[in-house]
Amino acid sequence: MTMLVERLDSPAASSRARDQRDIETVQFAQAALEAGKKEGLQLAVRARYIALAVIACLLLAINPAWEQLYYVVLLGLFALIGWAQVRVGRVGVSRSELALLFCDLALLTFVIVVPNPFGTTHWPAAMQYHFGNFIYFFVLLSGATLAYSWRTVVAVGTWTAALWIIGVAWVWWQPDHDPALTARIADAVGSDHRLLALISPTAIGFGIRIQEIVVFMIVAVTLALAASRSNDLLIRHASVERERGNLARYFSPNVVTELSKHDEPLKQVRTQDVAVLFVDIVGFTAFADARTPEEVVRTLREFHALMEQEVFRHDGTLDKYLGDGLMATFGTPFAGERDASNALRCAQAMIAAADSWNAQRTASGEPPMRVSFGLHYGPVVLGDIGHTCLEFAVIGATVNAASRLEALTRRLDCALVASNDLVSRAKLELGSAAETFASLIAQDPQAIRGLERPIAIWTQPRATL
Repeated sequence: MTMLVERLDSPAASSRARDQRDIETVQFAQAALEAGKKEGLQLAVRARYIALAVIACLLLAINPAWEQLYYVVLLGLFALIGWAQVRVGRVGVSRSELALLFCDLALLTFVIVVPNPFGTTHWPAAMQYHFGNFIYFFVLLSGATLAYSWRTVVAVGTWTAALWIIGVAWVWWQPDHDPALTARIADAVGSDHRLLALISPTAIGFGIRIQEIVVFMIVAVTLALAASRSNDLLIRHASVERERGNLARYFSPNVVTELSKHDEPLKQVRTQDVAVLFVDIVGFTAFADARTPEEVVRTLREFHALMEQEVFRHDGTLDKYLGDGLMATFGTPFAGERDASNALRCAQAMIAAADSWNAQRTASGEPPMRVSFGLHYGPVVLGDIGHTCLEFAVIGATVNAASRLEALTRRLDCALVASNDLVSRAKLELGSAAETFASLIAQDPQAIRGLERPIAIWTQPRATL
């Protein structure tokens, strides 16, 4: 097995890697926006239900008359529209959602502009403007801000302005249903035309209506900017979560938490003592030659899943997959108090997991797999390598020695070969009497290529297959 592979990424490969990262970022952002949109819609509809209930109680409290039930029924229609918006809501342009938003605004315009047909009074239509009900448009605008993009918020402002202008035009064309009342008020006011414009039942107040539209558009644009910033923050958060997810592929959860608290901790090139574990399936090439690609990949996935689980369970770092094997480190990126013992226990747990896996394979008529392990403890160099395509590298003689100790299992016919450096360190961490060392057997020092002198080793027998 190759100990250290030098890889020179071509421009095309780097471009493909960047494109892949961009695609993954978009996918994460899309998922985040989808979740944010769904959560926003649910929040908006809850806020709508609460607002509608408050408004219904307010209407009945201000004017406790049977005719107010007309507006209560219309409030029920608003609630139904909100429910429908949650049902059809999705990320991206949705004609159904836009149609429901327009129905919201059109219905509110109708409620505000058109007099109550069940009312006992028959004032001119312009009297509807004297009640100041335009403020209810802000309730719908606030709900749109919770659930929709900034473009939709601006659309809500634009549609409201257009509908409000149509409503004003409709009222302007309506006849005066009580000219005698208008005449009496005009006589009472006399020559004060400004006061007449304020209290006349036929006064539309064009200046006030324009002011309402302008202020509403200002608020809508401001909220649209806030919604845009919120979406940007959501996408950035998705990118951070993606990076955290990528870290979780290599590091145990507690290490990921620690890494997330530091700024670029992996860029700090340094030397420290680390436990290195190599794992390999013996004879996998011959096995793969006689199997279909699907069976080969399925077998590797099963094997890697078992091994990866133990690496993370023992606070290790999954450095890389090596085809039918893997390399894991303990004490990266930060050294711990039990790195050597964690590595040894991880290897022994892997041996047990492989034995159990082989028992299942044998029971289903599949050949068992011989898995071998090599462990060493010593100084390594840590840091990022690469330019555009970065990789956290663990290199040095300790890494090479661990790989060659794994290869030594073939000659010694055992499952695990661990250096005395690792075992001695593990005994300092756990105590010499720990049960972890009961299955280990001391062997004569072995010459390891790359090391100046032979090193003492320990082995663990292989279970009978």
